[in-house]
Amino acid sequence: MAMTLLGISGSLSKGGSTRTAIDCALRAAQLHHPEVTTNVLDLRDVALAFCDGRPLQEYTDDTPRVVAMIQAADAYVIGTPIYRGAYTGSLKNLLDHVPVEALMSKVAGLIATGASDHHYLSIDYVLRPVLMWFNMHLVPGSVLRAQSADSGPGGGRYARARRSGAAWRGVVVMHQRLQGSPMGPLPLSLMGRRRT
Repeated sequence: MAMTLLGISGSLSKGGSTRTAIDCALRAAQLHHPEVTTNVLDLRDVALAFCDGRPLQEYTDDTPRVVAMIQAADAYVIGTPIYRGAYTGSLKNLLDHVPVEALMSKVAGLIATGASDHHYLSIDYVLRPVLMWFNMHLVPGSVLRAQSADSGPGGGRYARARRSGAAWRGVVVMHQRLQGSPMGPLPLSLMGRRRT
């Protein structure tokens, strides 16, 4: 079954570990499922305006193209560094631009990176609720790639690849089983609007 898996790297840091984790997950997905097409949206490489409520077509930077890229994907691996116990402001700004219908009933796996494992709950308490607002199907659990774990026993390149691989496996399997099936009520933001 053909599907497009989009990796979204929410980091603006040059040479950051978030992009590395996303790349590991996407490479593993293609290796095990050659029919999966992968692409990366790295927020370092695009110019997004601050979301101010204007219609999407009024933005003159990369914003309309980036949102179209998100809308065209079937499933996602979303990665973010954890700063101050939350995902990045750049990822929040991106999500503010994306219409609910673009992500509704689609599958995502989550990867967080941080300096230590003290942030392991941040992705579940901060990012997961925002994505659930879009009525996305989220892979249970998440992957935390802490620098302290990478340098300790059992760390290193192969351990990082194993942890990142957990993100794509769940995404591909859930997408294959759900095939964009809506589950649950419409998001509150769509109540009163006709669903297409």
